[in-house]
Amino acid sequence: MEEKYLPLGSVVMLKEGKKEIMITGYLTIPKDNPNVMYDYSAVLYPEGEIDSDQVLAFNIADIDKIIFRGYQTDAEKEYVAKLDALRDKYFQERNK
Repeated sequence: MEEKYLPLGSVVMLKEGKKEIMITGYLTIPKDNPNVMYDYSAVLYPEGEIDSDQVLAFNIADIDKIIFRGYQTDAEKEYVAKLDALRDKYFQERNK
C-alpha cells in the first residue's frame, strides 16, 4: 500500500475477510487492553455501526484490498501525518 493510513470512510477487505468493512477511526485502543493499539477501527459495510460492541480493530498489514478510498481534505492529510507521533506519545506517557 502506497500510503500508511487510509482516509476515514475507506472501504477495505481484510486478508481472509468475508465482508467489506469501512474505516471509522484511527489508533484504536481496546477497552480491555490499554497496552495494545490498532491502526484502525471499522464497521461492517454497508451495515455500519449497529452495536458499539461490533466495531472491528485491525492494523494496516491486515488489509488485502482497497475497495474505495475515502474523502480527503488538507486537514485530513495533516492529521494523518501526525498519527505516528500521537501513537508514540500515548505509549511514552503510559510508560512513565
